[in-house]
Amino acid sequence: MNNVIYPKTLNCPELEMYVGNKEVHLLRYFEPEPGLFIAETKNVIDVALRRGYEVYSVVCSEKMLSDELLTRIGDAPIYVVDLDEAKKQFGYVLTGEISAVMRRKAPADYREVLRGAKRIVVLEDVENPTNVGAIFRSAAAFGIDGIILSPACVDPLYRRAMRVSVGNVFNIPWAYACFNEAEWEQKGIALLKEEGFTTVAMALREDNVMIDDPALKAAEKLAIIMGNEGNGLVDATIAACDYVAKIPMENGVDSLNVAVASALAMWELRNDKQA
Repeated sequence: MNNVIYPKTLNCPELEMYVGNKEVHLLRYFEPEPGLFIAETKNVIDVALRRGYEVYSVVCSEKMLSDELLTRIGDAPIYVVDLDEAKKQFGYVLTGEISAVMRRKAPADYREVLRGAKRIVVLEDVENPTNVGAIFRSAAAFGIDGIILSPACVDPLYRRAMRVSVGNVFNIPWAYACFNEAEWEQKGIALLKEEGFTTVAMALREDNVMIDDPALKAAEKLAIIMGNEGNGLVDATIAACDYVAKIPMENGVDSLNVAVASALAMWELRNDKQA
């Protein structure tokens, strides 16, 4: 391959975007055009390529040069690095011995994600990339049609979110809705209802229905609303939803991690009863 490069030093401008936590910077790299993101591991890069994402550059170990994956990246430069030196320079382990900087696509419109969907998950202010990645993985496993995020949610194309999702951030359609949190609180749930969705907030309240309530399972189009790791859903969101549901628990446990709760709700309310 003519695009393989052995840099004399890893402290060079070509590799600067791999150093430290540059994800917010990469997001705005070509502003106002879509920016870049860093994909880690062969599996994640493979899914991204199959979904039509373009590689900007690659860093990898020499062992990875024989991998079929690298024949599919086009003319993007491949920087071959020593893994120990890469850890020192980049500030993190080169997971799976390969990372790729890739071009983002234009953001999806939330209405496109909702079109034709029967079961969606809505994430309000979920901040932890691990949780977001786990939710995407569960969504793919349980047949969820799409994910809508409030403006304060962490970017699904953050490295850890992609890695935890095992690339399923590319398999599940997703989009942000509303321009800011104030707008989301005012009309986020209303936007879902305009598209015909019954909305169920996952929260602890006196007037909860159980997660296996027949009315939820019978809904033709259902949006499962999940909240922030620490604060849950805001009051305005809960008040705007058609239902408030809870997962029954024992031994004094009153709540679950948002990724675990999402997985249970997706499984219980999956759309497997269509004719």
